[in-house]
Amino acid sequence: MGATENTAAGSVEIERWWPHLSIEAKHRLLAELDGPIDAETAAEIESLTGGTAPDRLTPGDQRYVVTQIEPVD
Repeated sequence: MGATENTAAGSVEIERWWPHLSIEAKHRLLAELDGPIDAETAAEIESLTGGTAPDRLTPGDQRYVVTQIEPVD
């Protein structure tokens, strides 16, 4: 599946919305990577993509987020 396609559940893939998410929303997700996505963050994801926000991050989404916050040499 490409970065602009929807997942099987109908939500937009993380590569499409994570880079554009507000710092506050990123911090909320990072505080509990394996927890449910809060309503405010979900609304922001839907606003950015015009699609459906996931209920929670998949293990693959969690790995993606970790790679995005690691420093690069």
